[in-house]
Amino acid sequence: MNSRTVLVERRGPVGWIRLNRPEVLNALNADLVVELDEALTELELDKDIRVLVITGTGRAFCAGGDLGSFSGGLSDDAMNTFLRRAAGSLEHIPQVDKPVIAALNGVTAAGGLEIALACDVVVAKRSVRIGDAHVNFGLIPGAGGAVRLARVVGPMRAKYLSFTGKLFPVEQFLEWGVVSEVVDDDVFEDRVQELALEISEKSPLVLAATKRLIDDSLEQSTATALRAERQAMYAHFDSDDLKEGLTAFAEKRKPNYTGR
Repeated sequence: MNSRTVLVERRGPVGWIRLNRPEVLNALNADLVVELDEALTELELDKDIRVLVITGTGRAFCAGGDLGSFSGGLSDDAMNTFLRRAAGSLEHIPQVDKPVIAALNGVTAAGGLEIALACDVVVAKRSVRIGDAHVNFGLIPGAGGAVRLARVVGPMRAKYLSFTGKLFPVEQFLEWGVVSEVVDDDVFEDRVQELALEISEKSPLVLAATKRLIDDSLEQSTATALRAERQAMYAHFDSDDLKEGLTAFAEKRKPNYTGR
């Protein structure tokens, strides 16, 4: 797949999805959200891909929705279709069984922040600035900008970010737990690929189960989440990956997981 608004590249077991509208800071329009969803499906179904990376072309990760395409007066049907597709694409990200890394290469705002919040790990360039800019344009978040943000940074910080619409240095989001790692600009993509390769060597079964357990636990009581965790552990006992991990440990070698 090599479309105008989303590019897909395979680097070994790592699939890179690149938002590709640099002239408008990779702003989300109808084509991009559809192609993002298609790219997720393509790499999700590719058995040779074990980790996904979402990044942007140019000086932005994603600055949010393409306000220029809205100012001309989209019909209610067109607006509703766009919002439904955009929300669907972002909801697809946490449903992917493979780890998804958001690689923030530049400005990350509004819908861009919502994409990052839907991913499993966020790595950012040191020069990046991040914020929830919806309020600056009379918009209400519609794909996690309020809900997911509050669950990560807490309600008071989420309100501060949402009410002011300001962009902040990446270090602030590292402190608040949104960003997992900050990387110098000149080695950014190399470090993201290195991290993705490191993760790709782990058991796909364990990665998928752990991702689901962590995400589901946010909606459950501690007791319910712990029961689900134990059940997942018991179900994993008969897997080839567990046997391979224990055998590799005994033989003092690197395991070769197959996802079975």
